[in-house]
Amino acid sequence: MKKIIFLLITIFMIAGCGHKEANPIEKKFTEERFLFGTYIQMIVFSDNKEKAEDALNVAFEKIAELDSKYNSKTKGSIIYNLNHSEKKEAVLDEEGIMLFKEVKKVYDLSGGKYDITVSPLLDVWGFSTDGRENIPSQKELEDALNKIGFDKVVLENNKLILKEPVKEIDTGSFLKGYAVQRARDILEEKGIKHGFVSSISSIATVGGKPDGTPWKIGIQNPADSTKLLGIVEINNKALGISGDYQTYVEIQGEKYHHIMDKATGYPVKDKKLTAVVCDSAFYADMYSTAFFNMNVEDVFKEAEVLSADVLIVDSEQKIKTTKSFKLK
Repeated sequence: MKKIIFLLITIFMIAGCGHKEANPIEKKFTEERFLFGTYIQMIVFSDNKEKAEDALNVAFEKIAELDSKYNSKTKGSIIYNLNHSEKKEAVLDEEGIMLFKEVKKVYDLSGGKYDITVSPLLDVWGFSTDGRENIPSQKELEDALNKIGFDKVVLENNKLILKEPVKEIDTGSFLKGYAVQRARDILEEKGIKHGFVSSISSIATVGGKPDGTPWKIGIQNPADSTKLLGIVEINNKALGISGDYQTYVEIQGEKYHHIMDKATGYPVKDKKLTAVVCDSAFYADMYSTAFFNMNVEDVFKEAEVLSADVLIVDSEQKIKTTKSFKLK
């Protein structure tokens, strides 16, 4: 049976004692809509209701546009049509070209471990159906692995081309994060100074809270979903989280999560969670998945170059962080 767990993070909206009070003129406006197969929430503070509602509407419209245009799971999208067509070519606009150029950069950064062509592995493990009765055989895994390789995805001018044996790509590890970031940017462009956009595992913020304190985000304990691992504070930053408890299948009483190791065909075994704080939800989303697949030493080396704050919970529930990551 396939299960999806949505409660990855908790937002703490109450400021601590001793901080200056929020501007009493500014009011909180909250809206939630179902997009990308999940509930996306936005919070803005403003002294003008019309301004706040306009900002929220435009930001949500952008998310809906990206969902309908590029989401590989949305029927009729450019990527859905590419995956389901005999001719494996799609024409992209400037935004689409940029997206796949950046995906390629993270693929290279990870040494090929971050790969958006892993759908055949997910399929063989039962993620596209409702699970399966038995663990995939070695032959099934080898057949699936032979259909994977982002090096076979080519961008020629404005055309995205899938070359044999690759048949499809999955936008799940980057597009939602990009949508969250674009929504955040729109809020700022519309004059919002204190804003919050959350798609559960991807968050982007405009400034901090009106009282001058940062946004407080509780990170779930991957070993016990009823408890928190701790709280991270962010101000005008983004957070991306990948965990082995987010989406999984149960086979003969064992759980197998959705972040796949291309070297073995099995889910990654040495980590339970990665969290990344950086300037963009787009990159935080990609980095959290890429870092889940990489060894810890390489992750921390890359994090320093990328100016990213990283937390890793390994398979033994040990917490490892870059010096800059503050978990309270």
